[in-house]
Amino acid sequence: MRVTALAAHTPEAVRAALAARGWEAQPAWFAATGLQPLTILLEDLSDAEREALVGWAARAGADLLTGQGWALVGAAASRLAPLARADRVPPSLASLSPALARFLAAYAEPPRRWAIRGGEIPLEQPVLIGIVNVTPDSFSDGGRYGTADAAAAHGEQLAAHGARILDVGGESTRPGAGVVPAAAEQARVVPVVRELVRRGLPVSVDTRKAVVAAAALAAGAVIVNDVSGLAFDPAMGETVARSQAALVLMHMRGTPDTMDTLATYRHVAAEVAAELGAAAERAEAAGVARERIALDPGFGFAKTPEHNFRLLDELATIVALGYPVVVGPSRKRFLGAATGRPVEDRDRATATACALAWERGARLFRVHDVALAREALSVALATRPAT
Repeated sequence: MRVTALAAHTPEAVRAALAARGWEAQPAWFAATGLQPLTILLEDLSDAEREALVGWAARAGADLLTGQGWALVGAAASRLAPLARADRVPPSLASLSPALARFLAAYAEPPRRWAIRGGEIPLEQPVLIGIVNVTPDSFSDGGRYGTADAAAAHGEQLAAHGARILDVGGESTRPGAGVVPAAAEQARVVPVVRELVRRGLPVSVDTRKAVVAAAALAAGAVIVNDVSGLAFDPAMGETVARSQAALVLMHMRGTPDTMDTLATYRHVAAEVAAELGAAAERAEAAGVARERIALDPGFGFAKTPEHNFRLLDELATIVALGYPVVVGPSRKRFLGAATGRPVEDRDRATATACALAWERGARLFRVHDVALAREALSVALATRPAT
């Protein structure tokens, strides 16, 4: 008998083993995902539910750690699946089924397209979002593109290097930054959006303000990137919904001038996921279609370097919410904390972080240096194709 260990961190190893033995592509993939070990955290359990879970785990051969009101369950996806079915779950665990069914569906069939105004973006390959800052005080490139022509020329260069979307921002959100008046932000952003659209380039507007978003959308933007996750301006959700634009919801606590004081977490990935899930619910309640929503864990916003790295490693917790995931690690402080490099020399670290994020399920990458990130992501894609 010969024993061969298969890589446990990806279903691809099992899929390849089955394909090599004659299985067709789709059955091989579904079988591989079914064998993949998963760990889920269950909270707000009653004592009766916790006891029922102990009995189920013993019968199903699942690993279980439990305490007052919570449980950690470790098992293959195929063993968890009966708990997601109303006709098979034990009656005492029926309240678990809807949430677990949503999680398993997102795990087995992650989003393959992101709907934007006037079209959709395939997610089978990494999608690069080029940063076009038209602010005088951004942490990395503030003041470099002070005119609409200069900013548009920079956007064209980013597109030539592989950017699929250009994200135009007129308000710095660096730590400690204050609020830019809406009229000033609009005056910075709208001419650049209009010029990029005139040149045939897809544009996102990076703003917290509904009035600025509305003006940018009228100028041709197709995506709104709200770093506040709809927390800053209560009119933003309805503004986006009316336009049928796509919406990126980023995680941040407080505002740029207060966020560093709010970087307190017991379990950063789980708490960020819960807060992003609540933001997505608010967006859908405002009328934004689920297929138009993407989530951004907000690297560098209300998080210490340790939080950022833990969140990067546990990004699958955000992916499990079932929306496309955007990451924006570009030139952030946490990369400097690890490498010792100044802000202008963090593009290699950014590219590495993007590759790691792709492996963990992110599909869209907001960066300053598109060319370098594209190379790193090409290697990551070759190693782990999108499912």
